[in-house]
Amino acid sequence: MKKFCVIGNPIEHSLSPKLHNFWLKKNKIEAIYEKKLLEEKEIPKLIESIRKSELNGVNVTVPFKNSVIPFLDSLSSEAKKTNSVNTICKEEDKIIGHNTDIVGFELALRYINYDVTRKKALILGAGGVSPSIILALKNMGCENIYLTNRTFEKAEKIKETFNDITIQKWGDIPEFDIVINATSVGLNKENFDLELNKFGNNKFFYDVIYNPSETNFLKDAKLNGNKTENGRMMFIYQAHQSFALWNKVLPKIDKGTIEILK
Repeated sequence: MKKFCVIGNPIEHSLSPKLHNFWLKKNKIEAIYEKKLLEEKEIPKLIESIRKSELNGVNVTVPFKNSVIPFLDSLSSEAKKTNSVNTICKEEDKIIGHNTDIVGFELALRYINYDVTRKKALILGAGGVSPSIILALKNMGCENIYLTNRTFEKAEKIKETFNDITIQKWGDIPEFDIVINATSVGLNKENFDLELNKFGNNKFFYDVIYNPSETNFLKDAKLNGNKTENGRMMFIYQAHQSFALWNKVLPKIDKGTIEILK
């Protein structure tokens, strides 16, 4: 029986097993998908498990999207462009890192018919998923991309890859059309110490977090008359691409798929 898993720390919130096991059953694939709480020092051992075919594929979430890279044999072009990996496969005895977050974010915005062309986007957080969101926004024609992070140096590091973005000091909020929470703030009902509503309403607040389905970031935005969206469809679309890489099958995304994650 094939074995897949998602690694992260924290990992309890992840609904990846629920989604992937649903698709495995639907497509009559004999496999199991689990979640695994990991410490960074355990990454080499995990990669060795893939090499030995004890694991057939791994999803990577916070905070390991960058730290797995030195242990891989090669990267897909998307993973190279972003220096971020969320899917690991074994292909012809090589351990390959892929990035399906980029297409996941793009398709999620297209799903709700939100057009970023010539708009101003503010990204909160310079973690592993932020480069994927930047590349997706650029692919879709976003005009201005601002990035802010509590640790300024971490944001500056991303600017080395995307030199046309603007780095903002934490708390220095530029005017924006869409603001994206790419941090883990909200997983445990925390709040941002940012004045995100000073430019009025009718902005679009997007949170990559999907569990809980409505973070305080989104609740406050809605109360102030803004459009909001959580990361559920991004999560589904990136998982859809991972599933296809491992199993060479494109699972259906239907109402049943979306409903099991509510």
